[in-house]
Amino acid sequence: MARIIMQPSGKSVDCAYGDTVLMGLEKAGYALPNNCRAGACGECKVKVTGGQFDQGMVLDMALTQEERKQGYGLMCMAKPISEELTIEWGTTDAQPKLFPPREDALFVVTEKRPIAQRVVELRLRPVGQPIRYWPGQYVTIGNSRAGIPPRAYSISNAPRPDGELVFQVARDEGGVTSNWVHDQLNIGESIKISGAYGTFIGDPSVDTPVLCLAAGTGLAPILALAEAALRRGYKKPVTMLFSARTKDDVYSQGLMAWWRTKHRNFDYKVTLTRENLEGYLAGRVDVVLPQLFPDLSKHTIFAAGSPEFVDTCRATVKQLGAKDELIHTEGFFAQQQPVVANADRLLPL
Repeated sequence: MARIIMQPSGKSVDCAYGDTVLMGLEKAGYALPNNCRAGACGECKVKVTGGQFDQGMVLDMALTQEERKQGYGLMCMAKPISEELTIEWGTTDAQPKLFPPREDALFVVTEKRPIAQRVVELRLRPVGQPIRYWPGQYVTIGNSRAGIPPRAYSISNAPRPDGELVFQVARDEGGVTSNWVHDQLNIGESIKISGAYGTFIGDPSVDTPVLCLAAGTGLAPILALAEAALRRGYKKPVTMLFSARTKDDVYSQGLMAWWRTKHRNFDYKVTLTRENLEGYLAGRVDVVLPQLFPDLSKHTIFAAGSPEFVDTCRATVKQLGAKDELIHTEGFFAQQQPVVANADRLLPL
């Protein structure tokens, strides 16, 4: 058993014999960026400042000889061979550093389909380098030259090797950009997006039951967060409560049902606020939540949707004992502008 020490926070985790550094961090709940897990992409490159490790077989294009001399390693293949291994990762409070946002990255629309009464799903593939992001973040989509103002849309999938981004776009009757997406943007067209932005990523080191609350397309970042947690083997219960006005406003039930079948620790429920139908809960989140979770003192909470929905969620979960430091929210404003994290939370370019 080796100990991995993260600087500048000074926090540490145990790494079992034979495990890679990436595996040790993930088992302790830390979400180190990674992609190929085979020493080929360089996504998990980290500087090692103390101790020794066996790097294993990696590609020179992913880790150059100069980078090796400087102490860098690929954590997906690196195995500690000393009792302690010190790495530079995260911030002073052990939060992951964010990726610097990119401007006008070129993507192609590969799929567009209606998934609910007012919502279409977009799938975009990068022409060049993929945009790097954390689950829960968002990008801006638009076409300023054509008079389509950039608007913020959350990414609804966890990062994938091919760089595909998935979005759910709700039609806003007075919204130029959402109507452009619904009525004019076609499969095969190229668009430019900027990002990723936002800090709605929570604390990946928590080891508590998780409750995700979403309304409307606030489900998008929640889906990305849940997918990432389940993919990396999160063991504590993860429950999702999706609030919609009517059955016609509900989407992604198939995906959530698949997660529930595949992962024993995942469950989801849908509540309708304007209909009372068999198979669905009925009522606003402040009505149904106390019946489902009378005590949330040991839960981490993620809530996303309209500002009013988020405010209601925050007030309700606090009444049920949720701790402020474990409540993470994302309110969607009609004219939301990109929020770039402070420089000390960004990775170097």
